[in-house]
Amino acid sequence: MRYFIELQYDGSAYCGWQRQPDQPSVQQCIEQALSTLLHCPTEIVGAGRTDTGVNASYYVAHFDSEAEIADIEQLVYKLNKILPADIAILGIKRVADNAHARFDAVEREYTYIIATSKSPFLRHTSWYYNVPLDLDRMNEAAAALLEYEDFTSFAKLNSNNTTNICHIYEARWWREGTTLRFRIRANRFLRNMVRAIVGTLVDVGRGRYTVEEFREIVKSRDLSRCSTGAPAQGLFLSNVKYKGQMQ
Repeated sequence: MRYFIELQYDGSAYCGWQRQPDQPSVQQCIEQALSTLLHCPTEIVGAGRTDTGVNASYYVAHFDSEAEIADIEQLVYKLNKILPADIAILGIKRVADNAHARFDAVEREYTYIIATSKSPFLRHTSWYYNVPLDLDRMNEAAAALLEYEDFTSFAKLNSNNTTNICHIYEARWWREGTTLRFRIRANRFLRNMVRAIVGTLVDVGRGRYTVEEFREIVKSRDLSRCSTGAPAQGLFLSNVKYKGQMQ
C-alpha cells in the first residue's frame, strides 16, 4: 500500500534531500523514523532532490507499507515527536499503488527570499543583500524566461540531465516588508537552475546586465555567462502539484 507524505524542512543541517553515505540528509532522517514506527525497513522516494542548505516549505515523498496504516493521524503525531525540530510532517494520505511522488508531479514551485536589511531571524532562510535593486527591471527580465525552453545556461555541469528543456509558467519578484521575494513555477527544474537564475536576475537589478543582455545569456546556452548562483539558504521548494492525486 502506498502513501504520500507531505512535509517541510529547514535544510541548514543537511546535505540536501537525497541520502548520502557519509552526510546527514532529510531522506535518511525520515526513513529512520518511519522504519522505527512501522517496525520494518522503510524507504521513501521524494519529489526531487534539493541541494545542501536548501529548504522546503512544502515537499512530497511516498513510501510503501505492507499493511494498511490504521491510524494515520497517530503516525503523523509520532513522527513529529521523534523527528528533529527542523523537519515537520504535515500529513500522510493513502494513494494509488502506482502513484509516484517524483514522476507524477506536473508542476514544481520554488520561492527565493532576499533580506534587504540585516535580521538575526532570517539568517538561515534568506540571502542578506542590501545593495539597491531595480525590481521593475528584474521582473522584466524574469518575464522573458517564459519565452524560452532550453535552460542550459543555468544548468549545473555534469548533472546527467537527459534534457535541459523546461517549461516555465511563472517567474516574478515582489516586495514583502524588508524582503524581496521571487517565485518561479515550471514543470521541472535543472540542478542549481533556480539559484543561477536568481543570481543573474540580481545582477540585472543592480545594473550589471540589461534585460536584453539577460536574454542573450539565456539564448547562449553557455553556463559560463550566467552569474554566480544565489546562496542556498534563501531557496525554498514551496509547492509540488499532481494531476488527479493531490492539489
